Amino acid sequence: MRTLAAVRGFPPAVRLLLVNQLGVNTGFYLHVPYLAVHLTDDLGLSAVVVGLVLGLRNLSQQGLFLIGGSAADRLGARGVIIAGCGLRTLGFGLFALGDGLPVLLAASVLSGLAGALFNPAVRTYLAQEAGDRKAEAFALFQVFATTGALLGPLLGGLLLLGGFRATALTAAALFALLTVAQAAVLPARPVPPPAGTVLGDWREAAADRRFAAFALATAGLYGLESQLYLLLPHAVREATGRPGAVGLLFVVGTLAGLLGQLRLTRRLTARGGGRGRWIAAGLALAGLGFLPPLLTAGAGEPHPARLVPVLAGVLLLYAGLMTAQPFVMELVPAFGRPDLTGTRYGLFHAVTGVAAAGIGVGVGAAMDAAARGGPAWLPYASCAALGLVSAAAVALLHRRRALPEPPVPAPAPEGPRPRSEAR
Repeated sequence: MRTLAAVRGFPPAVRLLLVNQLGVNTGFYLHVPYLAVHLTDDLGLSAVVVGLVLGLRNLSQQGLFLIGGSAADRLGARGVIIAGCGLRTLGFGLFALGDGLPVLLAASVLSGLAGALFNPAVRTYLAQEAGDRKAEAFALFQVFATTGALLGPLLGGLLLLGGFRATALTAAALFALLTVAQAAVLPARPVPPPAGTVLGDWREAAADRRFAAFALATAGLYGLESQLYLLLPHAVREATGRPGAVGLLFVVGTLAGLLGQLRLTRRLTARGGGRGRWIAAGLALAGLGFLPPLLTAGAGEPHPARLVPVLAGVLLLYAGLMTAQPFVMELVPAFGRPDLTGTRYGLFHAVTGVAAAGIGVGVGAAMDAAARGGPAWLPYASCAALGLVSAAAVALLHRRRALPEPPVPAPAPEGPRPRSEAR
């Protein structure tokens, strides 16, 4: 109820973006987790080709984030949001309609480009509309996104009973519906004429040493979050012997977000002390989340009791993400000119995305080493160390006053009063 009251306290455009993110993540996760299985089992493609198809999607998204951010600044976030969602409709529709390699590659590139346009633009629009309540708006954004990431695989598992095309067509239909809703409801905002060139904007954002240091220091947060799809599912399967138990990871995250995200962000905002302090604390918590599963790594035969430390670690990881992420998103546009908000979000996502990919490769190498007889604790210890080092880096930036401080937000509306109290 508290979360719903907070949602009602924001303008209609923000409320639509929150519901929109729920729908986007639901559509994405009801399809993408099953794509590799479809390519290998249904279409009989080799691992190399599957890697090419999936890699092109990631490359086209990560590599074009900066273009999407600049487009949001220069053309207006609304139009870029609608274009990104429309492209995702087309990309997912191609996955449903074609089995040939050229069609699959085109679908991958289009869906990646869609994400590169959509992600910086939606954060730009949210930051602009939320005013001085950015941290709270991004906290709610995270709640809706996490809920969609849980609902998507559950819905996708049911749709798979009708075949893979059912999941792709459903995702495409959902994105088409969201595109229409955005075009109908999101208000257009005047876009001031650009003061310089796109390359000049990129140089200005990239030359800000404080911003670059912040992006690199917080990249560890996204590298640790990505382990929800690599190391931690491995830990669950190792502990239980049941691949289906992986869904518990996202159940824990969704419940934690629904019950605590908004309350936590509001409380930390009210306590003050600087955003960097809470980002560093969140990074440390996220890193410490890998210590409980480390205790039972490689402990032998699966046993239900071994799941307890894994889920405890997942809860710590989510607590760290819930602590840090809203404040990270709040600080990104505070580093410079408001008319470069999209550019900075695009650059931030490009840097952290590349870093997270590199971290994933490193963790994967540690997992391979453990599978070949090396220490089973190595990948977990590496993640814990990454979180603590990243936390120390952010804490150092905070102590040196290298991080901007957003204005103190006005008290959040409490929502409509009961009828008996209204006059």
